[in-house]
Amino acid sequence: MPTRILPAVGDTDAVRSITTLLSQLPDAEPVAPVVDSTQLIDTLARLAAESVDELPEVVVVHERIGPVPALELIREVALRFPAVGVILVTSDASPGLFQAAMDYGARGLVALPLSYEELASRVQAVAQWSVGVRRHLGAGGDVFTGVGGTVVTVSGAKGGVGTTLTAIQLALAAQASGRSTALVDMDLQTGDVASYLDVQFRRSVVDLAAITDISPRVLADAVFRHDTGLALLLAPAEGERGEDVTDRAARQIVSALRSRYEVVVIDCGAQLGGAGAAAVEMADRALLITTPDVVAVRGAKRAVRMWDRLQIRKAEETTVVVNRHSRGTEIQPPLIQKITGTAVAATAIPANFKELQSVVDAGRIHELESKSSVKQALWGLAGELGLVKVPEGAQKAGRGLRGGDRGSVSFRRRREG
Repeated sequence: MPTRILPAVGDTDAVRSITTLLSQLPDAEPVAPVVDSTQLIDTLARLAAESVDELPEVVVVHERIGPVPALELIREVALRFPAVGVILVTSDASPGLFQAAMDYGARGLVALPLSYEELASRVQAVAQWSVGVRRHLGAGGDVFTGVGGTVVTVSGAKGGVGTTLTAIQLALAAQASGRSTALVDMDLQTGDVASYLDVQFRRSVVDLAAITDISPRVLADAVFRHDTGLALLLAPAEGERGEDVTDRAARQIVSALRSRYEVVVIDCGAQLGGAGAAAVEMADRALLITTPDVVAVRGAKRAVRMWDRLQIRKAEETTVVVNRHSRGTEIQPPLIQKITGTAVAATAIPANFKELQSVVDAGRIHELESKSSVKQALWGLAGELGLVKVPEGAQKAGRGLRGGDRGSVSFRRRREG
């Protein structure tokens, strides 16, 4: 059986030399190389969605791959696609880097300049390991093999536009529909998820920042299981401790959560730090919340441009959500779309703070009534984003969510009607 090998190499000369050698290996079947980390993860996710057997046995990662650093990329591949063996190609073959590569999940390391014998030996060993893992999976082993959960980040154009409320309700909608859901407060200095949900918990996202290998048990110890079923990973009570969560730590935490939950909703707040930037870059959907006023829309435009300059997110890959919308507002969603250059969610959140005031003041936002127009809109947004799992026939029967919550289904039906 041929060994499928996927090179992940950004440098043109390195692509040529690596693919030439790989094509000479016995029983090797090199596939078209990918040029950056994003393309590699997307390719593996697409193949895994079909079947674990469609994945290549070996991925060869060059040290200069980007934009995600090679070791961070290896960790994400190891977490999301454990049946794939990764080989790191590097000019630094020191024992320190070898140990680091193994800690991050690589199955082998090959030094530059490439040697046919060394590359052949490593590929053969890693391919045999990969085949063994797949045999184990086929026997029903309890190893995560999916493409990973959906990660959605929620950021604010400025403070006070409803970022936290939106993140919480999206997570509640996903959880109520039957999907295992984690809600992360990545607004590290001023996060209020705990206050909105009446939670007091001593652990936070900071407790995971210094851990190299986040095992399921370590992750379970750090999250708080809310009465609604949500898994909460909270911001630290002491805002200054948020500096301990680096962009590298954030990538590791998001990858660990993605491998354990079907939906991960991350409240990034309105301030962009390294951790929040990493989360936005890794997200499947990045939402930017704004209100229909000049100051907030300017803030949204400024944020979109900054994300683009920092190569975090392109404008066309960002979705703006309009909160506190009313028909009488001079600034309407089509104008916001034109100003920001982003997509704008079809679901706009109505301006009706009276519905929210009592539950916000009580810190019980999860008890917002199902008939609330704000809740119906937010749960409708969850449906628009594909976060809500609707059972077959649920729309016809008028039942989409457990516990009598029909916000997303009823809202969507009203729009379609």
